[in-house]
Amino acid sequence: MIGYAVRRLGQSVLTVFLTVSTVFVLIRLAPGDPATSFAGPLATTEDLAKVRAMFGLDQPLLTQYGLFLKSLLTGDFGTSYSFQAPALDVVLGRLPYTITLATSAILVTALVAIPLGVWMARRADTRRELAANVLTIAGQSMPEFWTGVMLLTLFAIVVPVLPASGFATWGGLVLPTLTVAVLQIALISRLVRREMCANLAAPYLTVARSRGVSAFGLTWRYAMANSAIPVLTALGTRFAAMVNGVVVVEVVFAWPGVGSLVVRALETRDYPLIQATVLVTAAAAVLVQFLVDLAYSVLDPRIRLGKAVSR
Repeated sequence: MIGYAVRRLGQSVLTVFLTVSTVFVLIRLAPGDPATSFAGPLATTEDLAKVRAMFGLDQPLLTQYGLFLKSLLTGDFGTSYSFQAPALDVVLGRLPYTITLATSAILVTALVAIPLGVWMARRADTRRELAANVLTIAGQSMPEFWTGVMLLTLFAIVVPVLPASGFATWGGLVLPTLTVAVLQIALISRLVRREMCANLAAPYLTVARSRGVSAFGLTWRYAMANSAIPVLTALGTRFAAMVNGVVVVEVVFAWPGVGSLVVRALETRDYPLIQATVLVTAAAAVLVQFLVDLAYSVLDPRIRLGKAVSR
């Protein structure tokens, strides 16, 4: 376990490094000038030159990259052009809001999608399962921005029982959570159904049934236990993606998270803010995947991390 953790830690550091390095190059190849965004449309050529010199944008690309690598080691990502504050502090200030939204959405997803998927598997090829299947396909097909606008219109305008935007109260968390969860419930429930159908038809379940195991035990102790790893993988992957920022949902509901911050940073070509955001979110996503991998051996004792399985 320790050897596996050390190897995964090295892989994670390399992944984050390659990610932020790639972003460093791509944002500088993209059209647009940060100096123009900072100085405004009325800035003169001399003003733009002063801004570029102030932020080191007049340096060769390799020199800028060397300074960027130094900043990785020191943790100083420079000052955000648009916020005039340390870029890393700005990102860390927004991260708790994104984690709150991601956590609530993944909890709702797990609490609804897993029982729904099991129910669909137990009633496979029936009319009720077909109706549920149609609903999950519809949920999977609806874009998040459309779902958000519909929920916003219904529960914040037509029947004003929930806040329309922001996070002034905990009620403001409900609509963004439901918007994110609709798509995730559709995806995860269909995955659970597929895995459960395969396990319910497996020979080991026939043996367990012949031994008098109850229907509840067959479903949850045997079939669901053997379906847990792919389901956990899917939930971990979706949660990691949410931590990176649910951009559309955050923009629709004016949620003060990382996703809306990225949009502003890209609009203003705020290089330090973009780089700090990518570093923090990539590290968080890698950490989530690492914890999911460690959970495999807990869910299935046959799995030994870091050791090859002999066949």
